[in-house]
Formats: sequence, structure tokens, C-alpha cells
Amino acid sequence: MAEHPHAALVRKGYTAFQNGDMDTLRSLMTGDCTHHVPGTHPLSGDHKGIDAILSGYYGRLQAETGGSFRVELRNVFVDGRGHAVSVHHFTADRGDKHIEEDGGIVFRVVGDKITDLDECVADLDTADEFWR
Repeated sequence: MAEHPHAALVRKGYTAFQNGDMDTLRSLMTGDCTHHVPGTHPLSGDHKGIDAILSGYYGRLQAETGGSFRVELRNVFVDGRGHAVSVHHFTADRGDKHIEEDGGIVFRVVGDKITDLDECVADLDTADEFWR
């Protein structure tokens, strides 16, 4: 059975992110896309617009971790109504800190583009401490 197009879109996005392929990521999202990041740390909040997501948030993830931020996609679930949910495991080093946590993202898809990403983490306190 063929994979649902929204699951394929999310998988393509994870591969592009892991490879640092911002052009592909740009092609997968709408210009007014928003990535919502939980927590109270300096990277948390709403990153509105494709440039704020790619150059701002994703660029900062790599800069703050010296390029060590890695994410492994574990699964994608879809509802057939424009939502996909990813489950992933991520690791990063920042100074003398190391993080290894599970998380996920709720994606909203309109047509063939991602319009919204709501990020979730298994342990908010651990994430906040790592990014402070």
C-alpha cells in the first residue's frame, strides 16, 4: 500500500532538515507557515514565516549546538484531513550540556504544503534547561 501523501511530505521534510537542505524545506512550507516551539527558553515561542523558521529557528538550532543537533524520525501518523503527527528522537550538545529526548510535531497540511508545526517534547523542564 502506498504511503499517504501527508506522511510522505513529513518524511521528506525530516530528511531535508537532517541534510541541511533548506531549499527543499522551503518548497514544503507555505510562506506564512508558523512553527510553535514549547517552553520558556530563548528558542521557544512562535516562529512566523518561512524565513523566521528556516534562518531563525532552524539556523539557531544548528548554531547553538555547533551543528550537533540530530533528529531521528520514528513514525508518522495521519488523519486524512490535513493533519500529520511525527514522533522522533533528538540529540544535541551545547557547551557542557547534552540532551537526548523524544518529541513530536503536529503538522497542518493544506494541499501539498505544511502551514503550521506544533512541536512537543517529552520533558519540558529538560528542554528548557538545555537551551538556557
